[in-house]
Amino acid sequence: MATKASSPRRDMDVTLFLFSFLLTLTALVEAAGRGVSSNNNKNGGLGASFIFGDSLVDAGNNNYLPTLSRANMKPNGIDFKASGGNPTGRFTNGRTIGDIVGEELGSANYAIPFLAPNATGKALLAGVNYASGGGGIMNATGRIFVNRLGMDVQVDFFNTTRKQFDELLGKDKAKEYISKKSIFSITIGANDFLNNYLFPLLSVGTRLTETPDIFIDDMLNHLRDQLTRLYQLDARKFVIGNVGPIGCIPYQKTINQLNEDECVDLANKLANQYNVRLKSLLEDLNKKLPGAMFVHANVYDLVMELITNYKKYGFKTATKACCGNGGQYAGIIPCGPTSSLCEERDKYVFWDPYHPSEAANVIIAKQLLYGDIKVISPVNLSKLRDM
Repeated sequence: MATKASSPRRDMDVTLFLFSFLLTLTALVEAAGRGVSSNNNKNGGLGASFIFGDSLVDAGNNNYLPTLSRANMKPNGIDFKASGGNPTGRFTNGRTIGDIVGEELGSANYAIPFLAPNATGKALLAGVNYASGGGGIMNATGRIFVNRLGMDVQVDFFNTTRKQFDELLGKDKAKEYISKKSIFSITIGANDFLNNYLFPLLSVGTRLTETPDIFIDDMLNHLRDQLTRLYQLDARKFVIGNVGPIGCIPYQKTINQLNEDECVDLANKLANQYNVRLKSLLEDLNKKLPGAMFVHANVYDLVMELITNYKKYGFKTATKACCGNGGQYAGIIPCGPTSSLCEERDKYVFWDPYHPSEAANVIIAKQLLYGDIKVISPVNLSKLRDM
């Protein structure tokens, strides 16, 4: 059969189509991995936002790990405008607290996941996200997920970034940019209880050999070392969140068959024990490390306020997950393509069995940015940026 020769015009049309398609695909990858804020550095005061932690602030690092802890499937990210509603690896329907804080403080871009292929060159200057779903302070935490980045590994990765900044800016400018203009945000500790000390079967040995006090001592000693390592790498402005009311999340309420107004007492008791001593640790570091400012974020009380008085903030429920399956509160199976999905996503405090919705994240982030010393001390984040 004879084949019709293509015309130059048609070849050009195909070439233009392919070029346009590649540009669109590239833009989507950029948005999913990094995100672009409409806040074009309006305040001009924030250098880089360096984010460490767990799935509460993971922006996609776990996408690049062989792990059971992933959120790179729909409907996660359904309200994340930067990716057009496509999943990016964030464990929520939209922005994390870290994303929102960065926007409000004037960052032009979301902190890019360290493991993302485009985490190179000038893209690093807006900040880097090292957080990983399932990660914890202790190296053993989250082993049920097979792979995750613990806090020790995250600090190791920052050491790599620190060298890259020297190459990008020169040693003197890099040191000033990191120590005077950048903020280090740490949101970690919940998994050390949920997926370590309190986890059925895996935690039996630990709980037989370590009392809660000994385990929390171990956590805080590790965290002290990790924060000190960051300080030695020129970090100076820190914000550290305490552990939220983990006994009140839909997962815990579902597996323990609790009523809507009940929470798991042991989990919250452990969180409070840790939180009291975390605050003392940060006060001690403020005294011992010259030039550093360690800010304590009272996430526990902020989230508990939303759970207790959810109607006051316009929510319909603080018990049931918007996206999930299993049990009375859809709190057993994580959010995925086969999950039940609520219609009014901004009316749910919890997006899935473990994580807040974007609507809840916005309220929490605004308190951290502009709240008083009851929720964030000794200064809020807007003041920390300008110090």
